[in-house]
Amino acid sequence: MADHPPGSDPEGIVLTFLVPRELAGLRLDRFIQNRIPRLSRTRANAIVRSCAFMADGRRRRPAERVKDGEVVLLVRPHFEEPETPLYFGVVYEDDDVLGVDKPSGLPMHPTATYHRHTLTYLLREKYGDPTPHIAHRLDRETSGVVVCGKHIDAERGLKRAFEDRRVKKTYQAIVRGVIEDDEGRIEVPLAHVREGLHVLMEVREDGYDSRTAYVVEERGPAHTLVTLHPETGRQHQLRVHLREIGHPIVGDKLYGPEREQPFLDFIDTGMTPDLEARLGHDRQALHAHSVSVQHPIRDETLDILAPLSPDLVKLWMRLRGSAGP
Repeated sequence: MADHPPGSDPEGIVLTFLVPRELAGLRLDRFIQNRIPRLSRTRANAIVRSCAFMADGRRRRPAERVKDGEVVLLVRPHFEEPETPLYFGVVYEDDDVLGVDKPSGLPMHPTATYHRHTLTYLLREKYGDPTPHIAHRLDRETSGVVVCGKHIDAERGLKRAFEDRRVKKTYQAIVRGVIEDDEGRIEVPLAHVREGLHVLMEVREDGYDSRTAYVVEERGPAHTLVTLHPETGRQHQLRVHLREIGHPIVGDKLYGPEREQPFLDFIDTGMTPDLEARLGHDRQALHAHSVSVQHPIRDETLDILAPLSPDLVKLWMRLRGSAGP
């Protein structure tokens, strides 16, 4: 863990960001925007002005250029974080690669709301320095496989594989309704909505090419357990595609039968018994089941798997035997 720089809040939270070679030369605020998901340039600039320090306590400026291999320090004022699972499983590990089974509810990276209650922080606590670096992303509510590089060369190799789409991923989901075909393919273009909640995606003719293959694993009276093979990687792709064919994921607050209304209700009231009954589960029933990727150092392919999470096993056992919500 990095020490608190002189002059910073001794109760504050110290965030450290190692500058990789490919980001060297960026302005400091641009670098921070790159490292913290969904951060605007204006917000990144403000964070640097209020929170960025040199190790000796000197303040940093947004326009400074970062250097390859340096560690950028941010000191955030102490704040109370929402409760999350504070554990993760290990499903694969060697000297270069770590495969994590992330529980639902655990965020990947620090945000305005979470810091210690994140997978990034838990990895640092368990492994120290060098800390394994996450090579891709999962939504907070999605459980399952996360692949990490245990040193900088492994991290770069894995990230390139994900960026170049040289990775095969499978997901499992519990959806509403009975899917009739044993397998199929969904091909509809996706784009960000033009109005409304900015996080939403929609089917649109001028959208990006988006393809998902699926295989039915098991059917219940009113639900289906399905394995999904995304052939492209658009935001919320699996969730929107399943809704488009009339089988939204159980528990989805944005793309279920009520559209985004459950999400707005959740922001106002949290997860109430009434809201959970409307959704069918307290989180989206989506699990990252496997990742197949070229090992970043050795000449071999890694197949990393995480079994369906316990809460979804329990949900499916219940829905398989009843008409359910």
